[in-house]
Amino acid sequence: MTLIYVAIGALVATLLGGLFAIRWSDKLHLILGFSAGALIGVALFDLLPEAMAAADGFFSADTVMLSVALGFACYMILDRLFFMHGHDDHCDHSRRDLSHEGEVGARGSFGAGSLSFHSFLDGVAIGLGFHVSTAVGAVVAAAVLTHDFSDGINTVSMILRHGGDRKQALRWLMIDALAPVAGIASTFLVAIPAAATGIVLSVFCGFFLYIGASDLLPESHHAHPTRWTTFATILGMAVIYLAVRFAS
Repeated sequence: MTLIYVAIGALVATLLGGLFAIRWSDKLHLILGFSAGALIGVALFDLLPEAMAAADGFFSADTVMLSVALGFACYMILDRLFFMHGHDDHCDHSRRDLSHEGEVGARGSFGAGSLSFHSFLDGVAIGLGFHVSTAVGAVVAAAVLTHDFSDGINTVSMILRHGGDRKQALRWLMIDALAPVAGIASTFLVAIPAAATGIVLSVFCGFFLYIGASDLLPESHHAHPTRWTTFATILGMAVIYLAVRFAS
């Protein structure tokens, strides 16, 4: 029964974050700035420590950091070779060349899909934690729930940033909101090798560092005053840091 409440809480928190981003889409540069800080914060303050802990006894710290770098590099290669990213092409939606709409949608969908898969893994972590003990599960659940709100913001930001409309953003938001629920449910069906968890988390840490630092952060400052967007980025990092510290 506890897991059901946790799953509902994760779903609601993610939805609220995404709806917040949609409601204030006219302030997208500030939302993007916050999202960049939040993603970088999740990577550094949440995913990386979790990856280190999960890999302990299976892989060295060097292997974990190499996996982070590989995740960053792989996302960069996909970004540069397949999605042909360029701020000048997509930052002004009113002047966007519609012939690139497929590329824009693919890139936004890939980013939102990565975030959703991370949310799925969050659900897996919660489920496995409760299988170990209620206390362990409660700690993991608290850590996940505290950043689910920003997960919703990040997912919507990825779609809106790449020319998606509100309908597309809502569709991906629902996928992201349901992902942790599916992750929790999956732990009753499939046992995930403990050795693989640390490497998977490391790769996603690299993904998130790239999305935050190389995509959302530059775009949040493009053609906008940097004072408030810089503040929003620092705020995003601080919120995640405090949330993780409080949860632990």
